[in-house]
Amino acid sequence: MSREIKFKYWDEITEGDTITRVEMDVPFERVVLDAASTQDYFPGHHNPDYARHQGQKNIYLNTMAIEGFIDRVVTDWAGPHTFIRKRQMQMRASIYAGDVMSGEGRVEKRYQENDRYLLDLSVLISNQDGPCVPASLTIELPLKASVA
Repeated sequence: MSREIKFKYWDEITEGDTITRVEMDVPFERVVLDAASTQDYFPGHHNPDYARHQGQKNIYLNTMAIEGFIDRVVTDWAGPHTFIRKRQMQMRASIYAGDVMSGEGRVEKRYQENDRYLLDLSVLISNQDGPCVPASLTIELPLKASVA
């Protein structure tokens, strides 16, 4: 499966633009492998009994996996030349094995700071039960005129 690579440029974006929705299945194996690949061996990420003992319904994604998905939502929309300057998020609900995770957002602010062309974005990560992780990011993009 190949995806078309899209490039957005700062001078083509306006405040209020929509960040395209991205969806991803979260099978049991992904939750475990994400935790293992980031060396996060907290039992809630791989042991269903432990997770349920914590009051969770199943094992759940770790923070780094969700951060990576937030970044994917933004870079799938803006393109591989996106530079993420800042990311903040609030973990309000867990994303469990078996869920379908989605992310979408909007451009909140477009501005210039020194020689940087910046965008402030809001992104919301959800599962089928509703919102889980609101995030805000500041990204830098090039001008189209400087790339042409």
